Amino acid sequence: MATFTERLRQELETDEGCKYEIYLDHLGLPTIGIGHLIKDNDPESKMEVGTSITKERVYECFDQDIQITINDCKKIYEDWNAMDETVKLICCNMMFNLGYPRYSKFKLMIQAIKDGDHTEAAEQMRQSRWYTQVTNRADRLITRMKAIRLN
Repeated sequence: MATFTERLRQELETDEGCKYEIYLDHLGLPTIGIGHLIKDNDPESKMEVGTSITKERVYECFDQDIQITINDCKKIYEDWNAMDETVKLICCNMMFNLGYPRYSKFKLMIQAIKDGDHTEAAEQMRQSRWYTQVTNRADRLITRMKAIRLN
């Protein structure tokens, strides 16, 4: 069975895409792999768009990015380790997409998740500007959030 990180990587490869070269994201910023924004200290920072990147480097960047994402989720959800895995996957997917500053503004959704009210969390996801920006991805995550039944 796939680990949490492997499942998350599979989801994010679907939602973010995965390119084994330097490309410009929707904001025109140099990016590699699974949505990894190239930083000044990355070896790729001085390379040209179109330069090939190895699978190992893509996964190295992803592993670093996903650890930051999980740590950011743990800042918001103090009971992170005890949470339902599907909820955690959805939260990580959104955090990866939005980043901590924007995700943390989803106060009503966050509270609904903390309260175990997944229907309300899904509704708050749908009522956001994020929903209009990434509707297909959001619809997939909302459907999964609504389907969660805790024991």
